[in-house]
Amino acid sequence: MGARLAITRSEIGLSQAAIAEAIGVSHRAYHSYEKGKRGIPVEALVAMNEKFDIDVAWLLLGTKSVREAHDFEALKGFEASLDRYLTEQNIRIKSEKRGAIVSRWYQSHVEGREVATDDVHTWIEFGRD
Repeated sequence: MGARLAITRSEIGLSQAAIAEAIGVSHRAYHSYEKGKRGIPVEALVAMNEKFDIDVAWLLLGTKSVREAHDFEALKGFEASLDRYLTEQNIRIKSEKRGAIVSRWYQSHVEGREVATDDVHTWIEFGRD
């Protein structure tokens, strides 16, 4: 669910701090939702739906999305490839930076824009610890 939260936040165009404020939770709490360390409260999901017209079923379950263009197999493949590259190169990046890289790639993928490997490597360099 954390990846779906990051994707949704990216589609809305808000930072973690901004969406946290909008739905009435702390930045730290929201960060932990995207990281998968805490479950998101129902009240926060309701607020996201009311303020941003978020498909809560898709957020929770990854199903019944009105976003027909989602390609989760491609997303999973990209995440696995990214993690493998980071491990092989012994590169450490913060989880929110990783989420931003995945979100940026995924948005390009959904929009039909191919992302060159060199572009991804540049994004990684900007996100290094």
